[in-house]
Amino acid sequence: MAQTDVLLTKEPAPQTVPACELPRKLYDVARNTGAHTSSGLATAGFRSAKYLADEWFQNCYARYHQAFADRDQSERKRHESQQLAAETEALARRSQEDATRKEAELIRNIQELLKRTIMQAVNQIRLNREHKETCEMDWSDKVEAYNIDQTCALYHNQSTEVQFHPHSAKFEESASTPETWAGFTQDNLHRAERERLASANLRVLVDCILRDTAEDLRLQCDAVNLAFERRCEELEDARHKLENHLHKTLREITDQEHNIATLKQAIKDKEAPLKVAQTRLYQRSHRPNVELCRDAAQFRLVSEVEELDTSLAVLKEKLLEAEQSLRNLEDTRMHLEKDLAVKTNSLFIDRQKCMAHRARYPTVLQLAGYQ
Repeated sequence: MAQTDVLLTKEPAPQTVPACELPRKLYDVARNTGAHTSSGLATAGFRSAKYLADEWFQNCYARYHQAFADRDQSERKRHESQQLAAETEALARRSQEDATRKEAELIRNIQELLKRTIMQAVNQIRLNREHKETCEMDWSDKVEAYNIDQTCALYHNQSTEVQFHPHSAKFEESASTPETWAGFTQDNLHRAERERLASANLRVLVDCILRDTAEDLRLQCDAVNLAFERRCEELEDARHKLENHLHKTLREITDQEHNIATLKQAIKDKEAPLKVAQTRLYQRSHRPNVELCRDAAQFRLVSEVEELDTSLAVLKEKLLEAEQSLRNLEDTRMHLEKDLAVKTNSLFIDRQKCMAHRARYPTVLQLAGYQ
């Protein structure tokens, strides 16, 4: 403080030594760096119960950095686990979707095959009916001709049913010869036999198609069920991992909140010694005249204020880092909770809905048409 600011009742006595700026003397301030020390001798009687900057670094810096390193390592492991789980989940989902898509494609192909087989069977039934009608007509004609010939064979000269038929002694234009008659009959028999063999072969083919398609469907159904089971197991495993990560994240959030509270309390506790030291410096700046001396107490007070300011700056910086880390942990918690809800819903859909419907899948006998 300048001398003009000091109220004087009379002019100061002349100085024997001309006034000049005294050289700054460097003091080697002794510091006690023990576990329980004060802020210096200048605060004797006003113990702050806090540490100097070096003491704070010795007691807290390593612990805070270890906590941040552990958090970063756990965060990195969590990201790696999430990436691995996402890749595994993508592979499982792709396998499940491929199996389901293959099953749907197989069902469509079997449906097309059965439709073609049904059309072929319908055509064969139509041909069988046509040849059946042809054979029945030929048979009825032959039965009628046999009955007529049998009746004719029973006629004799004393028969009473005989009479004159003058125009019956000529050949009918539409009459067949024995060769054409035999050929017509053989052709009917040959076509009927051919259609019968075609029907028998078609029945064998239909049986083979039904058996093979039923087996293919059941095999594909088993493959899809296996893919669903693997998918459910991986979803269950992913859900457990997410729950573990969520519990760890919640513990880290709790620890980080405690760290923030500790840092805030440390900052608050540093303010009282800083106020004391700054008030002392302010009061000592009102010392009159030559009493405004840069003595050892002044240097200790200035050193204490600088150390407290440094300590507060470090604490505030750590507080900002801890608050940012807490926000990141909160975002991670929300992301994990969303993923956990998605996994739970997916597991419910796959296990409670899809697998419940697939439990009613037809058996091989039902697919083959025997039940």
